Amino acid sequence: MTESLAALIELTALNRVTPEMVVMWAVVGVLLYLAVHRNFEPLLLVPIAFGALLANLPTEGLVNLPVGDTPGGLFHYISLGILLELFPPIIFLGVGALTDFGPVIANPRTFLLGAAAQFGVFATFIGAALIGFTTEQAAAIGIIGGADGPTSIFLANKLAPELLAPIAVAAYSYMALVPLIQPPIMRALTTPAERAIRMRSLRPVSKTEKLVFALVVTVVVILLVPAASALIGMLMLGNFLRECGVTERLSKAAQNEIINVVTILLGTSVGISMTGERFLQFETLKILALGIVAFSISTASGLLMAKLMNLMSKEKINPLIGSAGVSAVPMAARVSQVEGQKADPGNFLLMHAMGPNVAGVIGTAVVAGYFIARLGG
Repeated sequence: MTESLAALIELTALNRVTPEMVVMWAVVGVLLYLAVHRNFEPLLLVPIAFGALLANLPTEGLVNLPVGDTPGGLFHYISLGILLELFPPIIFLGVGALTDFGPVIANPRTFLLGAAAQFGVFATFIGAALIGFTTEQAAAIGIIGGADGPTSIFLANKLAPELLAPIAVAAYSYMALVPLIQPPIMRALTTPAERAIRMRSLRPVSKTEKLVFALVVTVVVILLVPAASALIGMLMLGNFLRECGVTERLSKAAQNEIINVVTILLGTSVGISMTGERFLQFETLKILALGIVAFSISTASGLLMAKLMNLMSKEKINPLIGSAGVSAVPMAARVSQVEGQKADPGNFLLMHAMGPNVAGVIGTAVVAGYFIARLGG
């Protein structure tokens, strides 16, 4: 009887479960709790968490490499979308199709707020290098401060693929936690009077302006930072499809089916790299800590830039929109709106905050291109 039971167990995968796997099951539980019960970026955290669960089970035919005539596992091929740098630019196509660039065109000064938010990226890059990470790893960690998941994955895959899983989890987790992380910083660095500043309504932006903007940004950014071509090119293509008025079917596909399918594949591919052996390391804790430092500095930098601009201009900017200079579109802009209405219920900052929000997306992609050009060899 004992021998029969042992033989039966041998047929299962129970004897292949490791303590690291069990710990990762708990990590998966936390991610699913945040996504399902707290509604923190569920479209991203659910695929990542489920991919991490699969990564920490003794699976067959899922992640194995091809050997001879035997094909590889399912995720060996799906993950090529990250390794071949396909998924992040396609996500950018959808982001471009979903986003109205009108606010940044109507108020070009907000480009400065998006640029200021990149200070957190460079500050963390320096800090990570000082505590022992290589310059390539430090750059990939620093980009978390831009709060842009696809760009973080794109850069990590280029410069530090061994850190892809913790960087992706940190980037998406902090994007999800924007409503919790940003408000205390916003209130600490602004006065009630500043938070109540009302901004003049944005002027209408014509279709022609939007189309020209997409083309000009594409040309200028690619000429200056060729390494950012894939991200910027797809972002602006998506936006051009949105604004030109004659490709509605393509625009809707980019906004819905394409971005939804790729989000599932991207998230699960990131999760499948979160094996216990790779993820449960002290380096992971350092990356998570550096990520929140990067994000906090980026938020503060945008706020302080807005305050500086107010000292130099008669037309005041509500400093709260400076925090939207991070790339978490449109969540960071919504946080600016919520905090502004706490100070003045009749104040509407959402569209104003979308200006630096869009500028932050472009700025983070440019910074990633700069790091690739300088460090990518």
